[in-house]
Amino acid sequence: MNENYFKYTPSVILFPLLFTGFLWLVFFVEDWFNFDLHFLAILPRSVQGLPGIFTSAFLHGSLSHIANNSVPLFVLMAALIYFYREVSLKVVFLGILFSGAFTWIFGRQDYHLGASGLIYVLFSFIFFKGIFTKYYRLVALSLAVILSYGGMIWYVFPGVEEQISWEGHLGGFLAGLVFAFVFKTPEYKEMLKYDWQKPDFNPKEDAFMKRFDENGNFVNPPPPEPEILDDEPVSTDPFRVIYTFVPKAKEDSET
Repeated sequence: MNENYFKYTPSVILFPLLFTGFLWLVFFVEDWFNFDLHFLAILPRSVQGLPGIFTSAFLHGSLSHIANNSVPLFVLMAALIYFYREVSLKVVFLGILFSGAFTWIFGRQDYHLGASGLIYVLFSFIFFKGIFTKYYRLVALSLAVILSYGGMIWYVFPGVEEQISWEGHLGGFLAGLVFAFVFKTPEYKEMLKYDWQKPDFNPKEDAFMKRFDENGNFVNPPPPEPEILDDEPVSTDPFRVIYTFVPKAKEDSET
């Protein structure tokens, strides 16, 4: 697979826009109509909290909570779809389930909600997958992600901030790492522009490489042999001049 694999399509913007838009719709519906949807959050190790494995990522506790999650979610999801289109949906939806299940098993006995677990899935997958492929464009993407959101790594540890679900963050981070190993992507290769980049290139047959001797010194090639044409004499002169003689007309005698 070459660089033409990376092509922009409307889904690169449309899907993240619809996904984050749905999160805001749920938030405003809950706020405007005074709905209490905490029963759809994750309550670890309880039957009541099991549905939250599937739904908690779509709930947020405050305006600042959803606002802080929206921008990185949109950016990372757009990058995922553009660079890893074939596995993007699996990463998103299985990431929600994986991080949710991890939180349900290992989380503190409290309600856990928010899309931050999914954000850590995307962050982890994009970073590790780019490093594993060793393809220069994806490695550059990994570095851009770590430079932009590298500070997120501190929030997978307990005690940094009590109100943050570090369990969901850790679950998402581990899910992204596992997906980077498991999900296969095309073998990315840079397009070959020159003959010397091809694996079957033979320097002994290349006209330019013939200008170098076995020690790497530049040498002039032997002069080409003159081409001999049939029925025509060979001239060693660099120029060939052909004269045409026109006889002078005789003047009429005076009468």
